[in-house]
Amino acid sequence: MKKIVAALFAVALIPALTACNTVKGVGKDVQAGGEAVEEVAKDVEDEITE
Repeated sequence: MKKIVAALFAVALIPALTACNTVKGVGKDVQAGGEAVEEVAKDVEDEITE
């Protein structure tokens, strides 16, 4: 019985670990997008102040 419970726990844990990687990946994508917007805003600011 303990082996069955352990196997079910392991199977239930796999999607949770995958979700963590997905959320981490989305966070990195959002960060990269924010950095791109920041760079464009700085370029526009530089053009305006010249």
